[in-house]
Amino acid sequence: MKKVRRWLVNIFLILLLMLGLLLIFNKGFRNMLMAWNANKYQVTKIDKNILKKNNQKGIGDFDFSKVNPISFEDVMKNQLNAQKLPVIGGIAIPDLGINLPIFRGIGNVELMYGAGTLKEDAVMGQGNYALASHHVSGVTGAPELLFTPLERAKKDMVIYITDKEKIYQYKIRDVQVMTPDHVEVIDDHPGKKELTLVTCDDIEAVRRIIVFADYVKEFPFDTAKKSVLKSFEMKYNQFTNF
Repeated sequence: MKKVRRWLVNIFLILLLMLGLLLIFNKGFRNMLMAWNANKYQVTKIDKNILKKNNQKGIGDFDFSKVNPISFEDVMKNQLNAQKLPVIGGIAIPDLGINLPIFRGIGNVELMYGAGTLKEDAVMGQGNYALASHHVSGVTGAPELLFTPLERAKKDMVIYITDKEKIYQYKIRDVQVMTPDHVEVIDDHPGKKELTLVTCDDIEAVRRIIVFADYVKEFPFDTAKKSVLKSFEMKYNQFTNF
């Protein structure tokens, strides 16, 4: 009986220790899962027919008011829901080390692992193609996750987006910090092809970093230069996120 009691006490202490470590390193573990899923859904790993199938009307949530800040609890809770997300392409910004999947819509799970389309009728390479993702801070390694590197974005940096049929190249025109009420930044402008990236600038989410970019050119994915294709192969090292 004493042995059983001692065994139960030891198990309880081990579980208590594990819980304590999890609470201490929860942000690091959260970021590790985020990086792992971002790598999993990178566009080079997804068949282009699946990308096309996912990019249909009726797929995705486009209500930005439902987007919640990233939390350890949500990442853990939604891990099982992250198995079949509607990835439709990829975005790469070589100068910032960004290589993320693009998902249709801005659902909470999607925005934990990549960038989401802000407009239901968005067409890659046309109009003002607008994407959003989270800004992550407060732990080592986090400055490389999601759209956090946009805080270092500068004029003339090159951005690539792709659906694996074509690669669309843009160049950053301007970077501004604005309040969330400036929803006009994602509006289309007749005859103009643009790319707009949106992320939070602070933990309280009272400001937004807005990156404005102009269309440069487009070219087939299969004939792109190796240096361009390599930008869509960069992986996030999830083990540095603790």
